[in-house]
Amino acid sequence: MAVMKVIEVMASSDKSWEEATRRAVKHAGKSIKHIKSAFVQSQSVVVNGDDVAEFRVNVKITFEVK
Repeated sequence: MAVMKVIEVMASSDKSWEEATRRAVKHAGKSIKHIKSAFVQSQSVVVNGDDVAEFRVNVKITFEVK
């Protein structure tokens, strides 16, 4: 039986939600090993005038505790 832990990470990108998600996982991976999955809990954007300036995600990252 494995012990799993979940953390929440917020990240952003000026390109896409996918890029923001990749950044969240990469940032978490700097201090956490054995990441097994990432669940995008919410998405939002920052609007500047009539244009999307930033994509934001709140990601739940699951990793195995060894």
